[in-house]
Amino acid sequence: LTEVYSSSPALGRYFRSAQVISFSNESSTVIYQLVFSAPPSTEGFMENTMNPDFIRNVLRQNIYDED
Repeated sequence: LTEVYSSSPALGRYFRSAQVISFSNESSTVIYQLVFSAPPSTEGFMENTMNPDFIRNVLRQNIYDED
């Protein structure tokens, strides 16, 4: 995750760290925390760039690009 988000053109300059919070072998589930450093409030920044769907889609795109 660190490599994906730190190299992202859209999020790389804001990304600070990724940490695994919990991991389940039974269900292959990982809960992680991403830390970003947001600039002073700009109109639409939090609603668009820091939108959870946008952040997930950066990871999805990286996975698709590797296939």
